[in-house]
Parts: sequence; C-alpha cells; structure tokens
Amino acid sequence: MDQRCAVSRKRWISSLFTEPFKGWGGGALLPIAFTIIFDIFPPEKRGKMSGMFGAVFGLSSVLGPLLGAIITDSIGWHWVFYINVPIGIVSVFLIARYYQESLEHRKQKIDWSGAITLVVAVVSLMFALELGGKSYAWDSVQILFFFAVFLVFGTIFFIVERKAEEPIISFWMFKNRLFATSQILAFLYGGTFIILAVFIPIFVQAVYGESATSAGFILTPMMIGSVIGSMIGGTMQTKVPFRRLMTISVISFFAGMLLLANMSPDTARLWLTLFMMISGFGVGFSFSLLPSASMNDLEPRYRGSANSTNSFMRSLGMTLGVTIFGTIQTNVLTNRLADAFSGMKGAPSQVGDPQAIFQEGARSQIPPDILNKVIDAMSQSITYVFFACIIPDCTCGDYGRIYGKCTGTHI
Repeated sequence: MDQRCAVSRKRWISSLFTEPFKGWGGGALLPIAFTIIFDIFPPEKRGKMSGMFGAVFGLSSVLGPLLGAIITDSIGWHWVFYINVPIGIVSVFLIARYYQESLEHRKQKIDWSGAITLVVAVVSLMFALELGGKSYAWDSVQILFFFAVFLVFGTIFFIVERKAEEPIISFWMFKNRLFATSQILAFLYGGTFIILAVFIPIFVQAVYGESATSAGFILTPMMIGSVIGSMIGGTMQTKVPFRRLMTISVISFFAGMLLLANMSPDTARLWLTLFMMISGFGVGFSFSLLPSASMNDLEPRYRGSANSTNSFMRSLGMTLGVTIFGTIQTNVLTNRLADAFSGMKGAPSQVGDPQAIFQEGARSQIPPDILNKVIDAMSQSITYVFFACIIPDCTCGDYGRIYGKCTGTHI
C-alpha cells in the first residue's frame, strides 16, 4: 500500500483509496505488541517492558512527522511512502523468522456490521466538525445532515455491538471501572497530546519565523520527556499504586500545558523547550500505564480486544482533537486578524493558509507593522487552543482519582 501511495500522482487519490488499507494494517501493531508482552512476560516484568514499548510509541508519534517533513523537503513526498517498503520487508522477515506462537486457534468472525457503522459514524462527525463554521454554517442542511448520520449510525453501532458474537468493542468490559476509566483517559490524552505535536511547530515557524525543518526539530524535547515518563510509568506500575502515577502524570501535563498557554512572541526558545519537556513527561506515563490497565485482570483471550479498544480510543481522541481544536484555532485567528486590521484599509482580514504567510519569502514581503499584527494574532490563537486543552486535562485528573477506588491498582 505504501508503494501504491507513492506512485499515485495525485495526493487525494492516494489518501482516498490507499490510506484506509495502511490504517487497517498499522492500527493492529500497537494492540498486538502490548498483548504479546502480557503473554510472554511474567507480571513482575510486564511493567518494564510496557514502559519500553510505550516509550517507542511516544518516540514514533513525534519523530515520524518530523522525518516525514524532512523527507518531503529534501527528496519528495512520494518517499514518505517508499521508505516504508524496505522497512516492511525487514519486518516480514523478522516475524517469519522469530515470531513463534503456540496458541489454540479457532475460526474468527469479523464484525463487519460494527466496523461499517462505526466508520460511517466517526467520518460523519469529522466532516461536520471540520466543515461547520467554514464551508457551511453550523445550522446549514449539510452540517445537520452529517450530525444526523453520526447519531443514526452511532446508535446502530451500539445496537449491533451488543448482539455481535465477536464485537469490535466489547461493552461488557466497561462494567469494570478500571477498564472504563482507562478508555476515557486514553481518549482525553490522545485529543490533547496531538495538539502539541501539531501547533508547536506552527508556532515556531509562524511566530519565531524559523524554517519548517527547524520547527520540526523543536519537538525533540517533548519527545525526550515522553520517553522518560513512559519508562518511569512502566517500571513503577508494579510497585506504586496507579492513582499516584496518574497524579504525577496529570499534574505534569497540566503544568506544561498551562505554561504553554501563557506564551507570547517574546517567549524565549529555552522556556518553550522546558515547557515541552514538562508536558511530554506528563503524557508519557499514559503510553505505558493505560494499555496495561486496560488488560489488568482479564483472561488472556480478551487482552487483544481490550488493548485494541484502548488504542482505538486514543486514536479517536487524536482525530477529533485535531478537528475540534483546529477549528477553534482557525476561528480565533480569523477573529484576531479582523480585530487587528479593523480600520486599516488594504490589510488582510482573512487567512486562507496561515503557514503560507510565514514562509521565508512571503514573510520578508510583509510590512513590519502588518507582520507584527499577524504574528500576535497567530500567537494568541495557538495559545488559546493550549488554554482550551486545560479543560480535558482537568477531566483527566478527576478520572485519575477513580483509579484509587478500583481493585488492581498495582498492575
């Protein structure tokens, strides 16, 4: 599929027809990895190994987009897909050579009805949130239609899953408070952490005026912080109650996000680096703790389903987070620009592509008084989003306290 994406001459064609196949294959990697950990390692070693895998996940979440930007700028966007072909070949060899299992195999029945209804519901919600207030008014027929489709297919999904023999999401697991809380936290962490990976490079490029490559490298401190947090969380989860670890995670993530929300164009790069490390350290705990908590005290045959549900909730949070907070940032930016340029004849009041204005060639063409206003507007819109993310962070703290009342706080 990566090769098919690379040879496609039109990006929208590759995204429409080939990215779903890549998603189906790649989406299974993380759940399978954590399930294997629980199958082959004794309880006293699972925490350490979960921390290592969580650190790899956090590392790849930040390093992947950075490498993608470098490859696109230096070689071409096709190589973002081509580079995965040799990696896939090596992976297939390693799996065939070293991955041996002795399990009782039985025929599996794919829940096609659940998969289709879930995809339609989620995609409809994304279209409604992405197009609402931009291409169409919130009360327009198109947006109301997407919301209606989301509600209808979402309801059908819940009905179908309750009757399916092998459902995509086993709702009976949510009766376990530890499992249910882990899914909520995965959703909230996913929806806020991705905002940092998206908007901090934009802030560096647009406000500081640095190149796209330099803006990508700015995520390195957050990457380091997340790796450290994941390792500590994984190592200590068999020794320290889960509630205490989650408290450290939430406080650190909240503090880092609050500091980022108070940035301005005058904030030094050193301070931005520190703020990112604090945020990354806090969210890093979730990479190792939440998958382990999801599988805690479950029979081996349910571990894969539990872990895949946790991975799905995190991915869903990331998807909706980018859509919702991206819409907020665009609206705030538009309003700030309109206020800044009100009464100034000939000054722009709308920005189609915010990053285009801050490219090196375009930036030098903008008069200083206009440029400063645009920079302030961009800075305020991004920090506004960081401030809005504090609300989900506080919710994480509320749910984190529930872990203290659950059984199995030593995972």
